[in-house]
Amino acid sequence: MEESAGPWKSGEPTTDRGPARFARPALIAGSLVALVCIGLLVVIFFLDTFNATVYSVGGDDIAGDTQEARDIRGLYDGARAGSIAVLVAALLTAAGAAVVLYRGRNPAAGEGEGGEDVDFEDLGR
Repeated sequence: MEESAGPWKSGEPTTDRGPARFARPALIAGSLVALVCIGLLVVIFFLDTFNATVYSVGGDDIAGDTQEARDIRGLYDGARAGSIAVLVAALLTAAGAAVVLYRGRNPAAGEGEGGEDVDFEDLGR
């Protein structure tokens, strides 16, 4: 029972990779928040369409210049603007985290293993 889900022990080497250790959770969180915002925008679109349809059933025009039509058109403006702002922030966070993960994906890749380069023809021998 040597393995543990607890914190690192003092004898284990730690690999502090700077901001790259927060990149994966930031990518996941940014992606999830972006999906929620897109879902919210879809719901707002359908609610706005439904309200306009219900208002138009009585013979009134939703594009009219009455106060009631303006109120219905502007009913979800705050939620729509907030959702778009959070969506942009989430997409920027996810993109930044993806860039950090891409840059730090394998720092020792250029060093090689010290072996010889084997071509495809050499593998058949």
